[in-house]
Amino acid sequence: MKSAIVGLKYTGKSTIFNILTRGQGPAQPSGRQEVVQGVAHIPDPRLDRLAALYQPHKTTPATAQYVDLPGVEADELKESTFLGSLRPAEALVHVVRAFDSPVVPHPLGSVDPARDAINMEHELIFADLFQAEKRIERLEKDLKKIKNKELEVEHALLVRVRGHLEEERPLRELTLAAEEERLVRGFTFLSQKPLLVVANLDEADVAHLGDVAEHCGLGDWCGRPAVVVTGVCGKIEAELAGLAPEEAREFMAELGIAEPGTARLLRENYRLLGLISFFTVGKDEVRAWTIPQGLNAQRAAGVIHT
Repeated sequence: MKSAIVGLKYTGKSTIFNILTRGQGPAQPSGRQEVVQGVAHIPDPRLDRLAALYQPHKTTPATAQYVDLPGVEADELKESTFLGSLRPAEALVHVVRAFDSPVVPHPLGSVDPARDAINMEHELIFADLFQAEKRIERLEKDLKKIKNKELEVEHALLVRVRGHLEEERPLRELTLAAEEERLVRGFTFLSQKPLLVVANLDEADVAHLGDVAEHCGLGDWCGRPAVVVTGVCGKIEAELAGLAPEEAREFMAELGIAEPGTARLLRENYRLLGLISFFTVGKDEVRAWTIPQGLNAQRAAGVIHT
């Protein structure tokens, strides 16, 4: 599982990346231009219970890869370098700012999570539209020279894709047959990728973690295909990450938080990609393996042996 974390500057996304990956990014990422990669452990109470039962020499959780892209200004969302960095990812994690700070103003002058989410979505759609149009132009030139059934099928599909995008609708919402999915896979269309929208809340709004979509004006995103909305408070998460387990539990109890927001984020990202964990147990090791949902036991065993 490889997800790209994206967002405008000063959203706190690199703080969240560092917490997810246990400090695998720069300590002070502000202003950096490089892409940073890290690995996060997927929290799973079932794995903890199995480890307590078997007392293995080693406990290995499922993992997820994250790529933290440099924060961008609003006018940089259109840049091909930024958009190209998203293509290898299986999913996109868009961190939107939902906190005020007089010290670090929002790049657009005001805090509006819904506006920021829509702006990013539109840039993904426009990038896909540009890519589809370029390929359609090439296909039409080729089809004038030679009649080819495969090219005709691809052309018809991309014309359909273009029409959908021209309506400013992401390709996540376009229903495709299995063969059509195969044909478009090579384009790595950005608006087709599963999307996790993460609202980074103010400390004062931590009580709204349970209704973050409504609180941040992101309710319209709920129920859309391959989209999940969740929330974290980066400042609180950073404090929790620096505490011993018992102290962290006491702190969460004081705040009325059942679990760290990053744990929920990881699970939602896992679910968004249609993944589940498959467990193997023994005295040597208790381990969680990542497999696609719906895989039967025989094929799941094949994942382990390969």
